[in-house]
Amino acid sequence: MWFDPSAEPTYTRTINIDLSEIGMHIAGPRRPQDLLNYSETSTALATFAFEPSTAATLMPKHPVAIAAITSCTNTSDPALLIAAGLVARKARERGLKVPPWIKTSLGPGSPAAAAYLERAGLLDDLSSVGFDIVGYGCTTCIGNSGQLTQPIKDALASKSVYPVAMLSGNRNFPGRIHPDLDLGFIMSPPLVIAFALAGDAEVDLSRDPVQITAEGKPVFLNDLWPSREEVAALVKQAAEPSDYPRAFAIASQNPLWHEMKAPEGAQYPWDHASTALRRPPFASRSEGSQLGTYIAYPLLVLGDDVTTDHISPASAIPKDSYVADFLVERGDDRNDLNVFASRRGNWEVMLRAAFYNKTLVNLLKADAPTANTLHVPTREVLPIFEAANRYRADGDSVILIAGERYGTGSSRDWAAKGQRLLGIRAVLAVSFERIHRSNLIGMGILPLRLPEGITPVSLNVRPGDKLEISASAETLAPRCLIGVKIVRVDGKIDQLEATAAVETQLETALLRAGGVIPLILQKTLAAQSLPT
Repeated sequence: MWFDPSAEPTYTRTINIDLSEIGMHIAGPRRPQDLLNYSETSTALATFAFEPSTAATLMPKHPVAIAAITSCTNTSDPALLIAAGLVARKARERGLKVPPWIKTSLGPGSPAAAAYLERAGLLDDLSSVGFDIVGYGCTTCIGNSGQLTQPIKDALASKSVYPVAMLSGNRNFPGRIHPDLDLGFIMSPPLVIAFALAGDAEVDLSRDPVQITAEGKPVFLNDLWPSREEVAALVKQAAEPSDYPRAFAIASQNPLWHEMKAPEGAQYPWDHASTALRRPPFASRSEGSQLGTYIAYPLLVLGDDVTTDHISPASAIPKDSYVADFLVERGDDRNDLNVFASRRGNWEVMLRAAFYNKTLVNLLKADAPTANTLHVPTREVLPIFEAANRYRADGDSVILIAGERYGTGSSRDWAAKGQRLLGIRAVLAVSFERIHRSNLIGMGILPLRLPEGITPVSLNVRPGDKLEISASAETLAPRCLIGVKIVRVDGKIDQLEATAAVETQLETALLRAGGVIPLILQKTLAAQSLPT
């Protein structure tokens, strides 16, 4: 209770960190946990062994396609944005410009950033190298990056480049930043500007010049990089804590918010013709539990590191997709469909968007087009949602099989909702990301951990194989064993015991009720029916 300065604390483990060994790092090019030195991009990209089918005349084979200072986290530190502004200022003084094929943007999390950057006199410097403020909030980090430049589009079409995104965002999973980009490095805002000026994702900025001036003089990163003293001086001069509440107050008073009309009445009048807001089927007490003993077809068989961006993308809706076709048939403009994230209120759009990712490989039918799978009874390759509807119409259950870290990435609730809409009753995976596991349970989907050493590859599930799951509501308990039989197409039966990835009695109750919404509705209606 009382602090004793002479007390010696006891530690169960001690970690020693040599601060002199800490340098500038980036992460990527496909996962935020893959940390590497900023000088090692070439080594990381070499693993993809890309060879252009035709020679690009102006670009390197791994051009920087998008350079974005973005995300609510990395842009919340004034020192990072001011450091980026100083890099831009020094580049401007040397006459450096970003190559024309790069799409640049500055999307701070708060308008407060504009206030202190203006006081520091850095907005014009940032603009001179292409980093004008494009908006505030979720921009490129979540996939609101807009169109790629025409030179990049043309080079992609001719397969002469394998472009890369450079951003100060939080995640860089394939397809998250842009549907046509599956490579991206996460880095600090000043490094984003440096790589944008270089234009080549393979450049080693620890020794190679960022650019060569018109006079033939090489400009290195050290020439552009500000000192700590320079950054600290401008932060002291420009940053004011009052910027944040002031910016929030101004945004809250935006007349556009107050002019929005809202319906009156106890119940919301759902519009069945709306392409933005529809009542989802799972918002009902009649959905019920998906537990039980049943035989199911695998709807998808996936590998490791399937992210929530694979499961429920947030980026731009491709104009040539059946998601686009669905919206256009209902009156929307094919050239103005916005992003998947803007359609989260429409369950029919999100159902069709589920697993819409070019880099996702379905082991059940590896050569299937994007977001397609094999409908086993008919052997037809169909869009995933159509196959799911076929199974449902025929009274067949479906499950999903995945590898390690299933559901890693953003805590995206629609990743679980989409799977419920597809009728998936259980997910069998080597391991689950913590939040996605909880979200699956919240939607009434049973997460099952495969036995140690068992993977989707070793299971060797083939078209025609079915799985019998024994998961009754009466016997379900935290971390209980669940019997699984694989009934092979040749009649052979393989058996294994999976573990219910259920940690608490509350999670058990959620699964028995069919998810969070059915449980809330059941409890609310039961309370209303009690005599007063």
